[in-house]
Amino acid sequence: METTTWDQLVALHGMVTQRLAKVMQRGHGIGLSEYQALCRLAHAADGELRMQELAELIGLNQSSVSRLVARLESGGLTRRDLCPNDRRGVYTVITDKGRALQKEAEPAYRQALTEALDEASADTRVSEFAAKLRM
Repeated sequence: METTTWDQLVALHGMVTQRLAKVMQRGHGIGLSEYQALCRLAHAADGELRMQELAELIGLNQSSVSRLVARLESGGLTRRDLCPNDRRGVYTVITDKGRALQKEAEPAYRQALTEALDEASADTRVSEFAAKLRM
């Protein structure tokens, strides 16, 4: 039973993330990981997170999150800041432009998520797991 549930989760995740990624890229010019990072930053205290913490929250390794933050910085959506108590600690901080983009993209993200889960509910491969998410 565990492997069946896991297989459904993996399939559902793939279906949903593919749809969300398309919506974010086509509608807002950012990737899904960039949107997820902006969301985490927008909801963090003072709009900032240590790079390692951001990596853990969005499921990326340190190298990948460094590249992601570099892309966000180049677009003016975030900026880096050094930790005042530990100069080795690096924070990424959301900018006003980043907050605006995250707020602008949020309704499309939510709608795409709802639609993806609706479609998954009709797909026999993942319908059981999709129903569990809606409880």
